[in-house]
Amino acid sequence: MLKKIVTGLVLCGSLLFSADLSCEENIKTIYKDLGIENKLEYSTFLKAIQGYNRIEDKKAGYITIIDFSKPSNEERFFVIDLENKKVDFSTYVTHGKNSGLGTAVKFSNNPNSYQSSLGFYLTKNTYEGSNGYSLRLLGLEPGINSNAMDRNIVVHGADYATKEFMDKYGFLGRSLGCPAIPEEISKEVIDYIKGGTVLYINGNDETYYAKSKYVQL
Repeated sequence: MLKKIVTGLVLCGSLLFSADLSCEENIKTIYKDLGIENKLEYSTFLKAIQGYNRIEDKKAGYITIIDFSKPSNEERFFVIDLENKKVDFSTYVTHGKNSGLGTAVKFSNNPNSYQSSLGFYLTKNTYEGSNGYSLRLLGLEPGINSNAMDRNIVVHGADYATKEFMDKYGFLGRSLGCPAIPEEISKEVIDYIKGGTVLYINGNDETYYAKSKYVQL
């Protein structure tokens, strides 16, 4: 018998739903197999999958999770292969300069806020811009991240998003709102996740959960 839980997921038998991401037992199994317990909390992973399940027009099988509840001197950008149950990339990522210093505590959808925006995105096309090879992000949540395109919120590489920078200053540099990652891997990561995969940005902001149609606590 199936039993609903508060997250909108279901409990189910592994034989019947062995590859079903709506089954919480399978989500727990994937999380355990990923081996990221010391880097990404299960509650954050569960929220990411909850939203992933509700997004229809996506390139399935992959999800990128950015965890802004963690400080910038820790790895908090994870590209996950859900089908093969492995973490393909785990690295540093910046937040917006007006979101906070070492940790992002403020978030905004407003132009010129220079803050990060939470929630779910779809990756779109790439281009060469002022920050080099970059990946456009389509914000899926009205009032939360829906201005991402107009704000030019993109994934790109940056020399201030490296471990060397962090070791020198104690935290990463900050962007104008973009999730910037180390330059040496940025092209590889961008090419891997481009073209419609889901990207979720998590953070400590209770107002997000009151507004989001993808995640409810």
